[in-house]
Formats: sequence, structure tokens, C-alpha cells
Amino acid sequence: MTQVNTCLKRTFTVFNIFFAIIGGFIIALALLSQVLTNVNGGDNLEGRTAGLIVLYVVGSVTMVIAILGAYGAHKESKVSLIVFLVCMVIGSLLMLRTGIPAAAGRPKLEGMLSDRFHQLLPLDTASEDVKNMANNLQTQLHCCGLFSYRDWNQNIPHSCLCDQEEEEEEGTCQNVNYKYFMSTKSVYVKTCFPIIAHYALLVADVMIGVVFTLGVLALLGLVLSSIMIHQMRYPDRPPVLLSVPAIFSTPPPKYQELHNPPQY
Repeated sequence: MTQVNTCLKRTFTVFNIFFAIIGGFIIALALLSQVLTNVNGGDNLEGRTAGLIVLYVVGSVTMVIAILGAYGAHKESKVSLIVFLVCMVIGSLLMLRTGIPAAAGRPKLEGMLSDRFHQLLPLDTASEDVKNMANNLQTQLHCCGLFSYRDWNQNIPHSCLCDQEEEEEEGTCQNVNYKYFMSTKSVYVKTCFPIIAHYALLVADVMIGVVFTLGVLALLGLVLSSIMIHQMRYPDRPPVLLSVPAIFSTPPPKYQELHNPPQY
């Protein structure tokens, strides 16, 4: 077995443990997103399946690479470390390729969401899936309509209505005319889109942070694995001692004073 610096091996092992934790966090995030969308009636959301698959694949691959790196460090396997190094190079390039455009497009996300949700209006004539999702959001977030209660026209659902306790809270509910001014209803003042946009931007920030974190970890793993492979390839190479070049040493004087010996 070749000689590898013990401190470097332990550092590399800790790095891979942290790398595996990141992979587990991504898988947990995918599970949480799947459960929340199922509960809120978002099974048919556009891009939901593709996004979940990407999260599961990225999380799983991250954990497998971390296990491979830990195995290579423990067994001092050059093949495992070379495969790990190649994965780190590819991963760092992919993360930078994904993260930079995502960070650049983040300021436009709210406007894109607004345009997408405006296409669902009016809500009272939307598909049953959209109505169910809107009703679930209104019930849980205590809001009414995406941009206004008028999104429902004259068919305001029960999920928009305030209960008796909420009506007593100032600024929570408002009375609106209903059914062509024949009656009034107390509905939530808040609209749902600002809340949805807030959480969407929060998720986007988390995902961008995860991408850049994986990119930085990939670069760090690249450096550590390269050093370990170098030590395995040259285990007995003596340390290189750096000396000051002769050009920087003090040259002898051009002229030397001659002393004549005294005459006796």
C-alpha cells in the first residue's frame, strides 16, 4: 500500500461525508416537494415530473460519487480516485454551466410567473385541476384569488371566505359585493400570487445556492483527489528544498584595497 499523508486522507474522508450529506439533502428536498405538490393538488403542474427526476438523479449521483471518493481514500485505490477526479471535473463544469444562467435569470423569474398565472384567469372558467389547486392554496394561505378576488368573477368559492374569528381581525378581511350587488361576502384581503412568488423565489435561491455549493465542492474535491493521486504516483519522492538562487547572493566587490606589508 502506498504512503498517503494521514491528514490529507482524513480531510478527504470528511469532505466526502459532507458531500454525501449534501446529496441526502437534495433527495430530501425532492421528497418534500413531491409530497407538498401531491397534497396541494399540483400533480399536473408543468415541469413537475422533470424537476423531481432531476433532483433525485443529482442527489443520488452526488451520494454515489461521495461513497466512491471515501472508498478510494480508505483503500488508497488509484482507480477509484481517478474516476472520482473525472467526476469532479465534469461536475464542476456542469454546475457552473447551470448556476451562472440561473443566477442571471433569477430577477426575471417573478415576471415570468406573473405572465404564467395570468394565463389561468379567470379562475371560475379554468380547468378542474387549476380550481382545486387554487382552492387548496386559498384555504392554506388564507388568500383570495391570484391577483384579486375578481379573478373568480361572481363565483367566489368558499375557500375565499373569512370565518367569524378572522372577520374580527383588522386588515384580514374585506366585504365585497356578490352576485350583482344582491349580497355581500367577507373575503380575504391578501391575494395568493405574492405569497406564491415569495416561496418560488425562495426555492430558486435555495436551488442556486445548492448548485454553486456543489460547484465549489467539486473544485475542492478535484484539488484534494489530484494531490492524493500525485502522492500515490510518487510515494518516495524526497521533499524539494528551495534555495535562494545565486543571482540574489551578494557578489564580491569589484575592487579590493591592497595593503602593503610594512618594511622592517
